[in-house]
Amino acid sequence: MTLGFRERPGLLRYGYKTILASSLYGSNRVKTKITAIRVFETGGDMSGSIYEKLQQNLDRFPLGFPKTDSGVELEILKRLYQTDEATIALNLRPKPEAPGVIAARMQKDERELDQKLEAMAQKGLAFRIVRDGKVLYNSIPFMIGLYEYSVKRIDKDLAKLFKQYYDEAYQTEMGLSNIPGFKVIPIQKHIKAGIALYPYQKIETDIRAARVIAVTDCVCRKESQLLGHGCDKPMETCLSFGVAAEHYINSGLGRVIIADKAIDIVKKADEAGLVHAGANAKHLSNICNCCPCCCASMKGMVQKGHDKQKYMNAIFEPVINEDLCTACEMCAERCPVDAIQVEETAVADIERCLGCGLCASGCPSEAISMVTKDKVKEPYESAHELFLSILRGKQEQQKNSEK
Repeated sequence: MTLGFRERPGLLRYGYKTILASSLYGSNRVKTKITAIRVFETGGDMSGSIYEKLQQNLDRFPLGFPKTDSGVELEILKRLYQTDEATIALNLRPKPEAPGVIAARMQKDERELDQKLEAMAQKGLAFRIVRDGKVLYNSIPFMIGLYEYSVKRIDKDLAKLFKQYYDEAYQTEMGLSNIPGFKVIPIQKHIKAGIALYPYQKIETDIRAARVIAVTDCVCRKESQLLGHGCDKPMETCLSFGVAAEHYINSGLGRVIIADKAIDIVKKADEAGLVHAGANAKHLSNICNCCPCCCASMKGMVQKGHDKQKYMNAIFEPVINEDLCTACEMCAERCPVDAIQVEETAVADIERCLGCGLCASGCPSEAISMVTKDKVKEPYESAHELFLSILRGKQEQQKNSEK
């Protein structure tokens, strides 16, 4: 059981606050004034052990880290952080800073702290970025962050803790704002010819435009396999781009690949029936190739019956040519959310449909093509805007809970 809004004091504050937030998925920074929200600061009313303080601090991110009755979240932190690392994490900010700045704040030796920060980045506990030849570090949330960056460290015991936390608190946290954190984009060749597309809607073009690309294992499938109930879908399918890719590469969490290889990974993932989902922003920062049995977002829809809008933004929808359809049911078999029924011909339930295009890519008679939805909820201009919208959504939920 997760705690309610009133027991999460770090989630919302009063008055106006201008925040300068540095995205984990891009190099641009924006200033945005928002009402009644104060985030990304330590101190204040935090109390308890170092791990309790770290939990409270992590809970201030857009996707928070809520407390549970069982205390499983503290067990996760104890597995991930040594006590000195937890202390350092509490002194990191979302805005990247030089080790000297962090050392001054902590009154620590800069060289010693620099070594510890580098070690923490290698363990996925701090975000490492290079700007103008200088190495900077900033804090990271639980998701997307600590969870994904544990990909090289996760073992059966940690997998058990992650699953318990997901069941007790995090599935609710992910959908709490009713703002989808991911957008879904199909393979370009299955989009109907002649349709004008924005750059973010062209997955292969977007990949080729990336200056650096990294790939690593899917931590969701890795967790499931460690617990004995994973699927046999491809494992090395988690793609990141730009600054995020540099972090994976420089920290040893992933490997660098060229655009052709990344596109090949996406195409093979498509053949395997995986959904191509990236952060719900126009800037390409990552592509998760998701399965409904392991993916944290998709399990909420498939296993719990939650509205897709809590997790994923459907940009496209299928158009079925009844003259070409042979009612072979291949599309229904490939649909990850059971959005297609077949009688005389295939019929799609657009309200359930993710717009992933797996039905189109699997259709042997090429009777299905993807088109942009008439009422598309455009992805956010940047990850910053996405995160702030999630915060506002949670704020609105708090207001509703207090009525």
